[in-house]
Parts: sequence; C-alpha cells; structure tokens
Amino acid sequence: IINSPLCEAGVLGFEYGYSLDCPNGLVIWEAQFGDFWNVAQVIVDQFIASAEDKWGRLSHLTMLLPHGFEGAGPEHCSARLERFLLLTAEDNIQVTQPSTPAQYFHLLRRQAMWRWSKPLVVLTPKSLLRHPAVVSPLDDFTSGSFQKILPDTRSSQDKTQRILVCSGKVYYELAEKRQQLQAEHVAIIRLEQYYPLKEEVLLEALSPYPSGTDLVWVQEEPANMGAWSFLKVRFGDFLAEHNF
Repeated sequence: IINSPLCEAGVLGFEYGYSLDCPNGLVIWEAQFGDFWNVAQVIVDQFIASAEDKWGRLSHLTMLLPHGFEGAGPEHCSARLERFLLLTAEDNIQVTQPSTPAQYFHLLRRQAMWRWSKPLVVLTPKSLLRHPAVVSPLDDFTSGSFQKILPDTRSSQDKTQRILVCSGKVYYELAEKRQQLQAEHVAIIRLEQYYPLKEEVLLEALSPYPSGTDLVWVQEEPANMGAWSFLKVRFGDFLAEHNF
C-alpha cells in the first residue's frame, strides 16, 4: 500500500476510459467532496460532456459529487452545479439531485439498465445520509421508477397560495420550517432532475395549482451559483406564458 497522488484528472480520466471499454457496466466515480472535480474539469469538458458530439463515443459513467452548504468551508460546499448546467446541450449529460433513498436507488438502477447511454451527474448532500427524515418505505424500492419532479406531500392542495420549487437538502429545511409556522398554504415541489427536463414535465407538476399562483425558486447557493440562472433562461418565458 502506497500513497497515491491527489490527481482527480488522472483518476476521472481512468474511470471514463474504463466506462468506454465496459459499456454494460455501472462505472461510478465518487468524489470525497463535490468540488474535487475542479482539478478534473478538463476531463468533463473535453470528454464526458462532448465526446458523443465530437467522436460518437457513448458512456454510462456516473459521477457522485457531494453538494450542499453544510459548514465544511468554502472548498467543500459546492459541486459547481452551475458549471455542469452550462455544459448541457442536445441531451449530452444528465444532471440530477435525488432527495430520497428510493429516488437514488431508482436513478442508479435506471443508469445501469438504460440502453440510452449518457453520463450521469448526481449531487449527493452528505447531511442527507444521516437525516432522520430522509427515509423511504420498502415499497418505494420494489415498485415505481425515478421521478424527475416530486410533488408536494400535503394531503390537500386546495389552500395553496404559494409554490416553492427547490432541489436537494434545502427541501427538508423548508418542510421543517413550514411545519413550525403551520404554513399550510405553501406547496413545496422538488426538482430531482435538472437536465434533461421538458417543459411538459414541469407544467404537469404545476397542474394541480390554479394559474396565477405565486411561484418561487429556492436554493441555498448564491444567485450566481446553483441552478437559478439556468432555470430562469430555460423556463422563465415558458412559465410567464402560463401565468406562473
């Protein structure tokens, strides 16, 4: 046993190459912290996000990147979601952030079973590993599939005056605050897959609510980070046309 160099570019490059040679395998690269891919970004830019368009090379590679403002300091809080979203085009990669164990299971299962071979980026907040509310019943594992958007969990949507759309661990913070304030007029919808995501899927998630309902995107990242800029450009005009 010897010390290996801290060379994310070399390691991720190896895993990407292995995924090309093993197209039926589920090859996963997990970073200890999400921002470790900073040093490996050239592999993402030059190969993972663009090899299909440049050379017709397909890959099932999965990248697990811890992400979340959880007190670990500026170098260990962000997987730079905004960089991945800037690289998305023509269904070249998948960018996701599952918020339940069953969702995570079905996401990896989908990646292993799909004949649609695309690299998968999974944001995985570390705090959710031990959060008491982050549990799934066994039936959710044995049936169903990965859902790109999870609906609000309230028993009735009739009193909704505001819709919060969020992703990742901030959902549990919002849900806890809603319970404390007894704010039953607030719906919370979880965006589990950022890309690819069609307008129809988003509109279906909003269909239980009347046109004109106040709609707010909530993220823990600053405005120039995270998904806000991407979602505003991607869906802003579409939502305005439907009066949200």
